[in-house]
Amino acid sequence: MDTKEFRVLIKYCFLKGKNTVQSKTWLDAEFPDAVPGKLTIKEWYAKFGRGEISTEDREHSGRPKEVVTNENIKSTEMNLNDRKLELNEIADTVLKKEGPTTPTITKCYWTV
Repeated sequence: MDTKEFRVLIKYCFLKGKNTVQSKTWLDAEFPDAVPGKLTIKEWYAKFGRGEISTEDREHSGRPKEVVTNENIKSTEMNLNDRKLELNEIADTVLKKEGPTTPTITKCYWTV
């Protein structure tokens, strides 16, 4: 069963007035192989108690789940085709930055 479906069931138990222990017991009886843990149920109960009614994930800041893009692949292929590239040139191409990326390195070559 999907985690989103379990969230809906946890919300159902919350709305029916069951406590977290009763919810965990009921979910264990109905779905013995894939029930969320006690802490997960408590966290969702706390969210529902604060008035957050959505069972969807919130947006998260930070690193994206997928970092491989066609643009990254093309720039990597370009770099691998050139037998000698300076480290700064590679960084400028991949990171799309202008100017020196690392002032401490003056000459460093990428050789394949």
